[in-house]
Amino acid sequence: MEWKQIPLGPLQTNCYLLYDKAKQCIVIDPGANGEALIEYIEQERLKPLAICLTHAHFDHIGAVEDVRNHWNIPVYIHENEQEWLLNPSLNGSARHPMEPIAGKPADHFFQEEGTLTIGPFTMQILETPGHSPGSVSYYLKEIETVFSGDALFNGGIGRTDLLGGDHATLIDSIYHKLLSLPDQTVVLPGHGFSTTVENEKTSNPYL
Repeated sequence: MEWKQIPLGPLQTNCYLLYDKAKQCIVIDPGANGEALIEYIEQERLKPLAICLTHAHFDHIGAVEDVRNHWNIPVYIHENEQEWLLNPSLNGSARHPMEPIAGKPADHFFQEEGTLTIGPFTMQILETPGHSPGSVSYYLKEIETVFSGDALFNGGIGRTDLLGGDHATLIDSIYHKLLSLPDQTVVLPGHGFSTTVENEKTSNPYL
């Protein structure tokens, strides 16, 4: 199992393609540049099975409809943000000089933590709110990797001044859900470079 990081859009939001040897693929946070993303996925001969969102801020969902419609695949998100894909005021696109994002509802909603299996992929869903009320992280024990969205960054943490954000909640999420993972776990954030749990325990100035 492998992953590919693709920064998209003006905020360089990391979209991740998680794929296996058979080229089956999960698309995590397709944030923008839908046509270019689709072209790359087809060029690599990947076969998307689903879209998994860490949260529904505009810079993480901008290409959801393009990708979903192109392959007719389902979208997964936490139920606390089930309206955000439809509402530009909630996802933040209404506050930026861009085309407002108002798509269709997701197909599946996480109500609690647990195991998610899509095709050959099995991920642990970790609720990591604070940056947004429905933020989740996807942990794959098999490859010692967690997709942390905008909860935890390399040397930083997510901002908490946006709708539904809460600093104390975010810190609690990071300590109890992410830093409790094995030290060697690779952290793949929503922006910037990858890191490890051990690195963030020892050097993150916000922690």
